[in-house]
Amino acid sequence: MTMEDRNKTIGKGIDRIDGILKITGKAAYATDYPAKNMTYAVLFKSTIASGKIIKIDSDEAKNAAGVLTVITHENAPKLNIKGGLRGGALLQDPEITFHGQHIGLVVAETFEQATTAAHLIKVEYEQSKSEKTDFEQEAKNPVMPKGAALQDFVKGAGKSATVSADVKIEEHYETPIEHHHPLEPHSTVAVWEGDNLILYNGSQIINGAQNSAAATLNLKPEQVRIISPYIGGGFGSKGGQWANLVLTAVAAKMVNRPVKLALTRQQMFNSVGLRQRNVQKITLAASKDGKLTTLAHETVSHTAIDDEYIEPCGDCSKIMYEVPNVLISYRSVPMHIILPTYTRGPGKSTGSFALESAMDELAHKLGMDPIDLRIINEPTKDPSNGKPWSSRTTVQCLKEGAKAFGWNKRKTEPGTNKIGDDLVGYGVACGTYPARQRDSSAVIKLSLKNKIVFATVEIAASDLGTGTNTILAQTAADGLGIPVSQITMKIGDSSLPPAAGSVGSVGAASFANAVNDACTKITDELLLKSGKQFFVRPTASDLMISENTASFETRSESTAPGEAEKYSCHSFNANFAEVRINNITGMVKVTRFLAVTGAGKILNPKTARSQIIGGAVWGIGMALTEESIIDPRYGNFATRSFADYHVPSNLDVGKLDAIFINEIDLIPNKMGVKGIGEVGIVGVAAAIANAVFNATGKRIRSLPITPDKLLS
Repeated sequence: MTMEDRNKTIGKGIDRIDGILKITGKAAYATDYPAKNMTYAVLFKSTIASGKIIKIDSDEAKNAAGVLTVITHENAPKLNIKGGLRGGALLQDPEITFHGQHIGLVVAETFEQATTAAHLIKVEYEQSKSEKTDFEQEAKNPVMPKGAALQDFVKGAGKSATVSADVKIEEHYETPIEHHHPLEPHSTVAVWEGDNLILYNGSQIINGAQNSAAATLNLKPEQVRIISPYIGGGFGSKGGQWANLVLTAVAAKMVNRPVKLALTRQQMFNSVGLRQRNVQKITLAASKDGKLTTLAHETVSHTAIDDEYIEPCGDCSKIMYEVPNVLISYRSVPMHIILPTYTRGPGKSTGSFALESAMDELAHKLGMDPIDLRIINEPTKDPSNGKPWSSRTTVQCLKEGAKAFGWNKRKTEPGTNKIGDDLVGYGVACGTYPARQRDSSAVIKLSLKNKIVFATVEIAASDLGTGTNTILAQTAADGLGIPVSQITMKIGDSSLPPAAGSVGSVGAASFANAVNDACTKITDELLLKSGKQFFVRPTASDLMISENTASFETRSESTAPGEAEKYSCHSFNANFAEVRINNITGMVKVTRFLAVTGAGKILNPKTARSQIIGGAVWGIGMALTEESIIDPRYGNFATRSFADYHVPSNLDVGKLDAIFINEIDLIPNKMGVKGIGEVGIVGVAAAIANAVFNATGKRIRSLPITPDKLLS
């Protein structure tokens, strides 16, 4: 390692530069911003799933102590319902399309006064006689989705080739409705300054929130400023924005004072989307030596009655294995339920549960090791489009993981590994997620003080808690030749140079390349300004000092390399799970879990490991505990809090570990950075379900895997 390499910070697991702010409570989240004469808004919601409002009696609420106004469709301003917000519910008409739809809000001097008044509202409805709230019933007649990407994908002879197969399986796999439930519920503070609006709001896509809020409010984008430097999680729910963002602004305009609106945990269930229920039918056919001949992945899911979002559950099935005959299909069921939306690893996490469980079933039927089955069906190029891989690490992940996990200790006969009253099982599953860079801009401002160079980096990036501030400071430090301690980061503000969002695993690649390009550009400009030639390229810091330049700044626009479109660019993983299941109670404990990931250059191993571990915990919840249940009689959620929607706690999680494959892939972007936020959950639930089968001999195809299913 050279001295220059030793001084580099990229690739080192340094502590988060904002860690102290967070643990001491000094990091300001959306509702932490003070404003003079703050008022408080509380939403009230529909108690039917379909129909229309006949009458709203708000007199008692208006006369309650501290109440400033009650806003409903009767007095709300005209908004642009096609402005880009998700889920409707903008108080524009009396129509009701799902249980829990926003039908109004109360604004008062205090949160308690607004809450009390909201309970005084009396609403009369004309209820529809054709409510669609029972998935079991509606799924009998699904329809073809409208989206072009959701039309049937057929390769070769499709599913019909199954007829002549040596070995085949055909099973249904089901995943329930799940909710995002970030630690910080959705919340907004709205402050009007004349005709300009400031929204303090947790936004995964800063400029996206700015544009959709402006369009919905019939404003110009430059009239709206989004401030969101810290976000307490989002997992997709804060990617597209929802009605609560704009309704806070509407309330602030109507009372002519700042307004704070924070959703309660109960309101999170029917305000900001969900991961929809999916029923997936997998058909696999293979020759006796394990070579796949047919793969059919048919998904039935639900969407909103007046809008469409369908998880792409078949995405992994398109590219994970070499199969000559493929069918990927989607059918949807429009229902009176809030619009589903992107949820961590959308389509890939749920689709991989079905695909990778089926691969395990096929391996068992063939008498093969599940790892060997996957390796012999490894594709040399992307099976879905024929493009070459920019890189593909699936086999390496499997082999390295098997060695590190001790896969050779797995007993092939299910139900034969016992420790006391516990059954022990091992499972494996693979996953993938696209690696992409999106257009982003960055400004770097340098200053020289006492022969020490300081830098400020400005970019409208977002930090969900993933470590964006830290990895961008590391990128700038290396690019400018100064320590991280001399870097000031400014992110999370739409007044900064526009950037991609923290969605779809594009954040790190997009933000880091923008900052790196700006570092290169400012160094080039300083070099040109000096008028000198150097045998060894100096850093921006060297040039600032040698030329005694007091200050200098530049802006850079960064885009993905044109060559990237010619390749199939992805992150890949292999997940290994060990479970112990009490033979008497049926309780499942994931005692060990290992994720091996090939994701290009790892900017910070500490924050990257945290991302993968977080994905594993999400996957454990998906496999064992999380399920939102709708009462089909009324269309409301029977699960409404963390008392009955169970996320994994420390006691539910055993030893988690992560290994990163040393991968250099400069095709997706100049720095070779790939996303890891999404891929960390892909394949996790399947690995656990496969381990449960290895432990018990029982194949649970409907998540979550609860004791009643194992003991029945």
